[in-house]
Amino acid sequence: MPLGEELRGHLPYLRRYARALTGSQQHGDNFVHTTLEVIVAAPDEFSAGNGTRIDLYRNFHRIWESAYIDDGEGSDDGEDPFVRAANKKLAQITPLGRQILLLTALEGFSVGEASIITGTDGETVETLLAEAVADLDRESCTSVLIIEDEPLIAMELEQIVRDLGHSVAGVATTHADAVAAFESTDAGLVLADIQLADGSSGIDAVQDILAIAPVPAIFITAFPERLLTGGRVEPTFLISKPFRENTVRAAISQSLLFTPQLAA
Repeated sequence: MPLGEELRGHLPYLRRYARALTGSQQHGDNFVHTTLEVIVAAPDEFSAGNGTRIDLYRNFHRIWESAYIDDGEGSDDGEDPFVRAANKKLAQITPLGRQILLLTALEGFSVGEASIITGTDGETVETLLAEAVADLDRESCTSVLIIEDEPLIAMELEQIVRDLGHSVAGVATTHADAVAAFESTDAGLVLADIQLADGSSGIDAVQDILAIAPVPAIFITAFPERLLTGGRVEPTFLISKPFRENTVRAAISQSLLFTPQLAA
C-alpha cells in the first residue's frame, strides 16, 4: 500500500493531538502540514519499523521538538490571548511531560510507545508523566457546563468533573438549554456532545456560547475523524466516545492552559 494511503486514516487523530498541544486549529494543523512535507521530501526516512501510526507520531515529535510552540509567530504583540496565557502557564509544566500525558491519555499510546515516539527511555517517560499529572492537579478550579442528552453519560461526566476538583455549572440537553444555562451561570469551560436528542447541534450551541464569552470547549463524539478533516473551522479539543476518565481529565486540564483568565 502506498505510504499516503497508510497515513490517511491516522491524520485526523494526529490533527486532534496537534491541536490539543497548541490550543489552536491553525497552529496544530501547521505542525501537521510541516510533518507531512518532511515525510514527502524524505519518504525513505519515515519508517523506523514501529508501525505506521507510531512512526507518524514519532516524525511529528521531531518537528514539534525543533520548533515547539513558537511556530514562527515572533513577538507576543497582537497574539491570541489563549496562546499568550498558555505560554505563561507552560513555564510551570514540563513540555515533554505534557506531551507524554496527551500521548497516553488522549491518544491511547502505552508508556512504551510514548517512549519510542519521543525518543525517551521508559523510566524517564514514567517520571515525566507523573510530574505532568502532579502539575495539572494543581491547576485552578473552574465551573463546567455539560451539554449531553444521555443521562448516564452526563452523570459520568459530572462525577469526573467533580473528582477533578471542578464544579458543575449545569447539564443541558439541547442547543437552546445550553445557551440559556451558560447565560445564567459562571461556567468557565464547556463539555459538549456533538449530536443532541432534539436534533440540534452541540457545535452550534458552543458557537453561540463563544459569542457570549471566550471559554474553552471540549467536544465529545463517537466519530472524531468526521470533524478533523482540516478543511473548515473545527473543534480544537476533541475526545472520542466511549471515553476513559483519564482522557477527559487530560483534555480538561489541557484546555484550561488556554483560558484568557490565566493571562492576568
